[in-house]
Amino acid sequence: MKRPPSPRSFNRPQRDLPEDPNGWELVLAGDLTEKQNELTEALVEVAPKSRGTIYIDSNGGSAFVGVSLASLIRLRALDATAVVLGECSSAALLPFAACRKRFVLPQSTLYFHPVHWSSEEDVVLEEAAEWARHFAVLEGDLDRLLSEMFPLDLATITKWTRPGRFFTGKEIAEAGIARLIDLHSGDLESQIERYEATDEPA
Repeated sequence: MKRPPSPRSFNRPQRDLPEDPNGWELVLAGDLTEKQNELTEALVEVAPKSRGTIYIDSNGGSAFVGVSLASLIRLRALDATAVVLGECSSAALLPFAACRKRFVLPQSTLYFHPVHWSSEEDVVLEEAAEWARHFAVLEGDLDRLLSEMFPLDLATITKWTRPGRFFTGKEIAEAGIARLIDLHSGDLESQIERYEATDEPA
């Protein structure tokens, strides 16, 4: 008897990713929590250790989703280039930091802040206390993770996230954790090639 196919988490046809010398392209946009299944599956569909570009325009979402996406990028050894088209805030900073190369536009906006948490309205006091304890631990863990992936001094990350700080793309480039591109200097690939030719640090 033939075994039925395994159920999929959502209905989306399997994509035939082209074998492009410039690699695959994915878009990480909107709320990460709402698109968790789609984004997770998209990162699993590409070949391990393959090259690709992740375009980001996201206000964040669940910290757990951000950790999951960053983990897939690192554990699958993806040679990923992140490009912030508009916004990269909150949990979206985690997959951004996980990418091997990072690029921002002068108009890009990046927002660092402490982990936010919430639960159901009928949560009991003891459960709320445990959530608060857990998220206090998680805050420190995520700060250390960002510090290691960028890399940046932990004290700098902590200063940025408490109480929170907005950065322009230019400021992020000046901090040394991304390179600055613009809309007037050619396509993305040519701008990346010029950086590589001059061997400028990320």
